[in-house]
Amino acid sequence: MTQKDAFDPAFSNLIRHIQESRGIDFRGYKRTSLERRIRHRMEEVGCEDFTAYHAFLEAHPQEFVDLLNTVLINVTSFFRDTEAWEVLRRDVVPRIVARKGPSSPIRVWSVGCASGEEPYSLAMLFAEVMGSAEVCRRVKIYATDLDDAALSTARHASYSPRDVETVPEPLLERYFERIAGQYVFQRELRKCVIFGRHNIVSDAPISRIDLLICRNLLIYLESETQGTVLPRLHYALVNDGFLFLGKAETQLARSRMFEPMDLKSRIFIKLPQEWRRSQGGSLSLTADASGGRHSQQLQLLEGIVDGSGNGYIAVNSEGQLMFANAQARRLLEIEESDIGRPFHDLSISYRPTELRSRIEEVRATGRPVRIEHQPFLRPPAEPTRITIEVSPLSGRDGKLYATLLSFLDTSRLYLLQQEVEAAQESLETTIEELQSSNEELETTNEELQSTNEELETTNEELQSTNEELETMNEELRSINEELEVANEEMRRQSEEAGEYRHYSESVLRSMDGGIVVLDGDLIVRSWNRWSENVWGLRSEEVVGQPFLELDIGLPVQWLRQTLNAILESGAAVEAVDLEAIDRRGRRIDCRIRLSPLLHGQGVQGAVLIIEDITEQTRAETFTRYLGRIVGSSLNEVYFLDPVSFRFQLVNHGAEAKLGYSLDRLRLIPLYELMPEIDVDAFAELVAPLLSGTRTEIVVETMLEGNQGVPRPVEMCMQYFGQEQPPILVAMVHDIIERQRIGIDVGTASAADAAG
Repeated sequence: MTQKDAFDPAFSNLIRHIQESRGIDFRGYKRTSLERRIRHRMEEVGCEDFTAYHAFLEAHPQEFVDLLNTVLINVTSFFRDTEAWEVLRRDVVPRIVARKGPSSPIRVWSVGCASGEEPYSLAMLFAEVMGSAEVCRRVKIYATDLDDAALSTARHASYSPRDVETVPEPLLERYFERIAGQYVFQRELRKCVIFGRHNIVSDAPISRIDLLICRNLLIYLESETQGTVLPRLHYALVNDGFLFLGKAETQLARSRMFEPMDLKSRIFIKLPQEWRRSQGGSLSLTADASGGRHSQQLQLLEGIVDGSGNGYIAVNSEGQLMFANAQARRLLEIEESDIGRPFHDLSISYRPTELRSRIEEVRATGRPVRIEHQPFLRPPAEPTRITIEVSPLSGRDGKLYATLLSFLDTSRLYLLQQEVEAAQESLETTIEELQSSNEELETTNEELQSTNEELETTNEELQSTNEELETMNEELRSINEELEVANEEMRRQSEEAGEYRHYSESVLRSMDGGIVVLDGDLIVRSWNRWSENVWGLRSEEVVGQPFLELDIGLPVQWLRQTLNAILESGAAVEAVDLEAIDRRGRRIDCRIRLSPLLHGQGVQGAVLIIEDITEQTRAETFTRYLGRIVGSSLNEVYFLDPVSFRFQLVNHGAEAKLGYSLDRLRLIPLYELMPEIDVDAFAELVAPLLSGTRTEIVVETMLEGNQGVPRPVEMCMQYFGQEQPPILVAMVHDIIERQRIGIDVGTASAADAAG
């Protein structure tokens, strides 16, 4: 893709920006496919060229999600291509289980897992053969993808009714739970599926895999990248491991690393890449009547070798050319005088390729080496392609005595292979485009179905709206009658308003807090009884006086700027805390809330609400002091949700001893750190607390932190149901030292008894 990108720097810059921003490397993807999908997103957002779309991505980071969904084609479903999955269920999974025996672990890898339907389908297949408990114990399913959003969806394992339409009804009942209209995959079985971000082109493959699924991914890669990925898949599998590809992928038809098990279903078996050869032997003939057996052998061998279409030369252990047949002499221009010369003095030792190191390699390893389609130029003839095989020659005793080099003109085979590969690549491109179009049509079909459902819903809503309008017409007639009644009510309320005014003044005077009302010139208009008792000034002495000139224990001048701001903006401000002296000379803490006095659209003044927060301040100070002591305590203090038993808050001692951060602990229920107890037993343990039959529970148990080593602890639990929200508190301390002292005392007692 790099050479083509040189002609379009804007496209190259866009791909580089995507890689730097999201860490996704598109090198190796087919440029035509990649560019077509990006242009599809450009049309969706209204960008005319790659430069404009680059700027759009920088301004709208959320667009990355839609772009990656389009480029990575997260189109998947449970048991996609049912016939192929049936072959997998019937022929592959049982063979893997039987081959692994009753205790060996089984490793499965789903490459490009998207939103998780594929790995969960695998989990169900293995559970049907082995049982869910055995799958959780022995099977690990690694599910990888480039799209973080798709992986997040997969981890939640929650699917809509449309998503699970392809799941057989018995499997749906056994492995899914219906929650709030969604189907959630079985929790215990979900633990055997491990999701992670992985790039099959650049990241190291997972090894020792028994079954590898990589469906409809290779078709989006360049041929050169496919040649890189296939050896990675081969390396990941164990010998005789299974590879499951998509129905549109035909790359393995010409690969020597795999053999088809079921070509229609695209299921292949790994072929170990090992050289195998039998020990060399010699040609034996029946002796003729005259006893000329040896002569007959030589004549026959000479006729066979010189009549062969392959060129053969032999180099002895001293590095001398000891044999060349007729075809080799013609093809490689070897003279009779060259027989017996050192091989490294001949041009054939380095042309068409360097052969001396290959001869040394064959002698060292005892394995043949094949060098295919080397260009060989012999002016004025046309260039040819030669395939060279370097093989060891051994005697009856098995010892190596020479090296045989065979030369075969494979020019026509090379041209045919190039044509086949070009046709194959063209076919793969066509298949990829058809597959892409098919997936886009599936997506479009789903969107059309959704649109149709929305239209039906809209039609029903319109019918409902029509009925509501008719109902509203009747209600309007009823409202008209009610308005007449309301008019009469208004007259009655007018009379009550006068009484209410006197009532409100009484309320203000009786409130446990100071209420001061100021007009636009900051003149006091209302002064309640609390203010009289605290500041020692009666209402008659204050009303009509400038508030900022009052001589009271409250430093009113500090409120000047805030009051002016309220009169200018007409907006409330934050409460102000001030220290003051009441009429008895006692220091008090006051919290003053200031808000505008509104009338119509204008600000008529300000309202001050003064609270005595002396005791509250002291309580808050003590609470912070107590919180610091508990937070710094070496003993572990847990605050738990009484429903899910997850951690809500812990002190520093708990974080240090458990080895988890608070953010990590909030995802863990307490019983998962207690290896000797499960969720049902823990719920039964704390049930008396939650029901109120007991106020405290003290237990000794084992607790396992991040290090994975259980430690004995004593745990005291209390439930505070009156708090909002209710909280379950556990105080924990180690009893390791207590146990050690107990052991020492027991040992000493035994020694005394023996004495």
